[in-house]
Amino acid sequence: MIKRSLGKTGIQVSEIAFGGVEIGMPYGIGIKNNADMVSQSEAVYLLHAALENGINFFDTARLYGNSEAIIGKAFKDKRDEIILCTKCSHFRNDDGSFPGYETIKTIIENSLKESLEALQTDYVDVFMLHQGDIQILENNDVAKIFTDLKESGIIRATGVSTYTPGETEMAINSGNWDVIQLPYNLMDQRQAALFSLASEKGIGIVVRSVLMKGLLSSRGKNLHPALKNVEDHLSKYNQVFSSTCEDLPAASTKFALSFKEVSSVLVGIDKMEYLQKSLEAADGNYFNETTLQLSRQLAYPDPAFLNLHEWNVKGWLI
Repeated sequence: MIKRSLGKTGIQVSEIAFGGVEIGMPYGIGIKNNADMVSQSEAVYLLHAALENGINFFDTARLYGNSEAIIGKAFKDKRDEIILCTKCSHFRNDDGSFPGYETIKTIIENSLKESLEALQTDYVDVFMLHQGDIQILENNDVAKIFTDLKESGIIRATGVSTYTPGETEMAINSGNWDVIQLPYNLMDQRQAALFSLASEKGIGIVVRSVLMKGLLSSRGKNLHPALKNVEDHLSKYNQVFSSTCEDLPAASTKFALSFKEVSSVLVGIDKMEYLQKSLEAADGNYFNETTLQLSRQLAYPDPAFLNLHEWNVKGWLI
């Protein structure tokens, strides 16, 4: 497994990052409850197998159910072999407003303390602001709290997960964040416009949603009628990449790894099959300029429609 620099943090991470949400809580298309999930012992086995095969970067969050505890159990004796990224709890009031500085500070620090206990470690490599929208990114108190934690040594790097290009651009230009985790895939390619800017400022880019919760796989068929245009568009990828002998998940992963600015691609792994597929895709042989250009032309024409959370709320994802 090839390692890449995580921006200017001095941290080297595997090209594939192990996404920990699926091992901690029901998540993704077709996963409705705990009965559909991998068992804890199977999750630990998967984590060990990932490390043994060269994956050293593991992503989780306080809000990912039992994910942190499972990762902590798996790696309590292997802490020096892995890079851990976790994300803090939300801290808005119920009405969407922000509490005062001391309250925000307490929530973030308590969240980190709980994460450290669950992960069975005394530091995390990357501590992220979870879902950094414009208002949160504009809040100087939040940035100061994260910076202070980094200066204390309890975290090695600050990070933020964003959703929209506007949020990503603000996070880059603020100078407050060492790592940005953002959605990027064959369907929604809007964030690529900011890759160079992030790289110029030494910010590590971690790509998530590369498979769109499984839509960019065999699961992207027989979708809800409201998603007919999406399903029709997905079929185009199968037609194009079948000629390169790549299945769609492999092609999707290789596409993201074809950008030198990308430090790592986050893949949700809750089956040995998915781990093996990710390892096979991250072989160092990625898209040439011709294939990249073709891939750019195949971006979904209405990326704003690609809101999987909204689809789930509407019952379109079964």
